[in-house]
Amino acid sequence: MNFNVGDTASFRRILTQEDFNRFAALSWDDNPIHCDPVFAAKSHFGGTVSHGMLLYSVLSKGLSELIPGPGAIQLEQEMMHPNGTYTGEECVWTITVKAVNPDGTLELTTVISKASDPANIKHQGRARVAPYGVKPEFTNTPATPAIQQEGDDYLYGLRPGMFKEKKRIFSAADLAEYGNLSGDRNPIFREKEFAQDAGFKEVIVPWPLLAGMFSDMLGTDLPGRGTGWMKQKLIYKSAAYPGEELTARVEIIRLRADKELVNLRSTIVGADGRLICDGESLVLVRNLENKDDKSAQFPLAA
Repeated sequence: MNFNVGDTASFRRILTQEDFNRFAALSWDDNPIHCDPVFAAKSHFGGTVSHGMLLYSVLSKGLSELIPGPGAIQLEQEMMHPNGTYTGEECVWTITVKAVNPDGTLELTTVISKASDPANIKHQGRARVAPYGVKPEFTNTPATPAIQQEGDDYLYGLRPGMFKEKKRIFSAADLAEYGNLSGDRNPIFREKEFAQDAGFKEVIVPWPLLAGMFSDMLGTDLPGRGTGWMKQKLIYKSAAYPGEELTARVEIIRLRADKELVNLRSTIVGADGRLICDGESLVLVRNLENKDDKSAQFPLAA
């Protein structure tokens, strides 16, 4: 299929509290801003809001069905969430081709907005995606050490260099629940022969499920419960497989006390040490449930 600059596709969906709860169970991220109406009502959101990675999961459905379509391989995704997405809001997911690269990959813009108020943007970002038939070359390099950026030394018990690691093995049941919840039926996640034809050894873990590992750690561990996800950059360096032990890591690289913001390096490596995902997270800690000293809980990177 040929794609042209300016090609656009969109679809609508209403997310519910049940969707939030199901994604919390799937991702392990039971951050109270998503799951606890009482806590969320006291936050600046005023009510429970969707996980950013649930929005990304539904966006992936659009990438798998509309542009580029079945068999698409995500290589990069950047996103910011300027406004919360509440239960019962009908939203519009829009994907637009920004450029067609010489290697056949597509540069896309991705937007989620409130259907009744298009100026109310829930997600705004960009993606680089390989359509079916374009087989990108993945690297198998290990993750490099995080580099701290200039900023403050302390904020709500947090310090630059603090990090958290968590391991997880995704199962076939996890992939099935992801597809049922998001509607993303990309055959790369579902059919071994199709995945092998695309260059993988078997079906692979959906990219939003990988990013959900960061959602879990940021929203429940470091910085902790009450954290709000503002921006995320994701660069996929290789594929992850069901049954494989994955290790996700988030490390604080910058604190901005005046704006209550934290930047973290976010990575996932496979059992063999290869880098699967590399990125950076920006989160808001205004609603952080625990603002005590966390030195005993989280080590500092050497």
